[in-house]
Amino acid sequence: MKWITWMVLAVGVWGLVGGCKDKGQRGSSSEILIGEFASMTGATATFGQSSHEGLMLAVEQVNEKGGVLGKKVKVISEDNRSDANEAVTAVQKLISRDRVVAVIGEVASKRSLAGGGVCQQYKIPMLSPASTNPTVTQVGDYIFRICFTDDFQGGVCAKFAEKRGWKKVAIFTDVANDYSKGLTAGFKDGYQGTIVADESFREGDNDFKAQLTKIKATGPDAVFLPGYYTDVVKVVKQARQLELNVPFFGGDGWDSPTTLAAGAVMDGCFYTDHYSPDDPRPAVREFIAAYQKKYARTPDAMAILGYDAGMVMMDAIKRAGKSEPAAIRDALAATKGFPGASGTITIDEKRNARKPAFVLELKGGKTHIADTIEPG
Repeated sequence: MKWITWMVLAVGVWGLVGGCKDKGQRGSSSEILIGEFASMTGATATFGQSSHEGLMLAVEQVNEKGGVLGKKVKVISEDNRSDANEAVTAVQKLISRDRVVAVIGEVASKRSLAGGGVCQQYKIPMLSPASTNPTVTQVGDYIFRICFTDDFQGGVCAKFAEKRGWKKVAIFTDVANDYSKGLTAGFKDGYQGTIVADESFREGDNDFKAQLTKIKATGPDAVFLPGYYTDVVKVVKQARQLELNVPFFGGDGWDSPTTLAAGAVMDGCFYTDHYSPDDPRPAVREFIAAYQKKYARTPDAMAILGYDAGMVMMDAIKRAGKSEPAAIRDALAATKGFPGASGTITIDEKRNARKPAFVLELKGGKTHIADTIEPG
């Protein structure tokens, strides 16, 4: 996907939005309308599907207890098909057609940047469950997130590599993906060992053998692979075919049933994430039990972050005392010590959440906690 394509469309839409007045009441007399834009189909569909399921579980639980401000909460979802252009269109529909009071989305940073620009222009608060690129919340003062950022996550990967004794690391970056480039930058800033190779690919590539052959020739102790699960599994499979059998490690973009389904080929690999199904905390156990009851499977990190995003948003509306976008924005900014299922959530002055990161090891199609690293 070319940046220029969606940027041209986005500028056109944002210009139109900027020239419009937001007239009339949002929501309805009986419901509070929250919009969601997510990748329900397309290249990274498991991200959107999981976060949507978590969000809907949160809304169901809150509505069963009477809703918010005496009203039921209704989520209106738009599928952006894993496309930044579609994210702009989806958010435009939610705001101008459906009259939502707030928006939740997206998981992927590129699509959050696209949709966030529209939210900022309309002054509709947006809360991302899992977009980790630092620039997402820099779009404006109506854009928030409940997850850690790539600079922190990349630093966690650097610290973990040193703790494992990996003195020589090769890097394999998706240069078409700001998420991947952000993680690489954070890793390079924090890693104290030697980077023996710095190769690249582009999202959607299928043949990585030339780059992997170069990496193998440098004799790395491990390979840092910041990217999405769609490419990660293909890369590691080809690496094993070339007998490049060192550990690969990366960020939360690895988190998907697709990664687990790859089985033994991923054994001995690691990735950072926002939660672990093995976490013994009561809030995690309760969330997992409720999710399994509703969806009959173990939730991934995108599901628990979608759940927490919904809970934080509804708590902000409750604290605001009214379903008015500016009041919701102010309440989101004032979020302190919220007891989320994924951890305690405090929104800082840059509208980001500071939270610990888990490092998970893959083995036998399952994950196990290898380490937990706190901010700072």
